[in-house]
Amino acid sequence: MNRKRFNLRDRARSFKYAGRGVARLIGKEHNAWIHCAAAVCVVVAGFFFRLSGLEWVAIVLCIGAVFAAEGFNSAIEALCDRVTPEYDEAIKQSKDLAAGAVLILAVMSVIVGLTIFVPKIILLFGK
Repeated sequence: MNRKRFNLRDRARSFKYAGRGVARLIGKEHNAWIHCAAAVCVVVAGFFFRLSGLEWVAIVLCIGAVFAAEGFNSAIEALCDRVTPEYDEAIKQSKDLAAGAVLILAVMSVIVGLTIFVPKIILLFGK
């Protein structure tokens, strides 16, 4: 185990690297653009419908989880592409599993969103 002493400068630098990762995810990964568009729509709808604190917690957790999963997926894909540019069944399975994890989280997030927003939409148009 690394016994390097805690250093505030190193911790600050690690945030810089993480920020680069977020910028790369948002700036270069096309699927993240779709997640960004969906997140903006959900946040705008959240303000419009005046979500409760707990509803915001659910929405923010879903948005963050989908972005995190997309980041892991992108990292796995980049690493796999670096290992071999040729077709490899194990790499294909790894990429498919990572993409599947993002899909599962995205679908679950849609279900959470529908659970929160559909009753509010019904009330809005039911009057």
